[in-house]
Amino acid sequence: MPHLIGQRIVLREYRLEDIEPIQAWVNDLQVTRYLDGTVFLYPRSVQQTRSFVEENARSGGPAFVIAHRDSEQYIGQLDLMQVDYRHRVASLGIVIGAKGYRGKGYGSEAVGLALGFAFHQMNLHRIELWVREDNEAAIKCYRSCGFVEEGRRRQSYFADGVRKDLVLMGILRDEWERKRCQP
Repeated sequence: MPHLIGQRIVLREYRLEDIEPIQAWVNDLQVTRYLDGTVFLYPRSVQQTRSFVEENARSGGPAFVIAHRDSEQYIGQLDLMQVDYRHRVASLGIVIGAKGYRGKGYGSEAVGLALGFAFHQMNLHRIELWVREDNEAAIKCYRSCGFVEEGRRRQSYFADGVRKDLVLMGILRDEWERKRCQP
């Protein structure tokens, strides 16, 4: 898989040295509270994290580590999932796991690089994602990259004792070409 190089980051493959920094956040509720699915309902062992990294290192799919450009130190990860080449659509997921890098535009830079790769290298037409309505930082990031709200699944997420909406956001290739990502 080619490395995608930005101003401050590189999107690269998974490596065994990523296990420790991933394990540092994978059981941190401040990070995992907005992540989808049941994977993060229970504590994750080092062996589970190792298996995840080893599988991603083997697969070679569109799953990237977000790393510091100079040191290639782990910052987070980004995936293009559910890729449908017939309809040229994929879903995007991202997490900035390293505490010192949150809220500083690294996520926007990573999303921008990934969108360029998805639209130009993978020849996709549309990228979509679901985000919790109360994940304001993520929504701000996605909007800065040109995503627009397309719909909601009302009260379909239960967190902190309250039902919340999931927001569907999407971006089309021509929209991205006009906007590009501006952190």
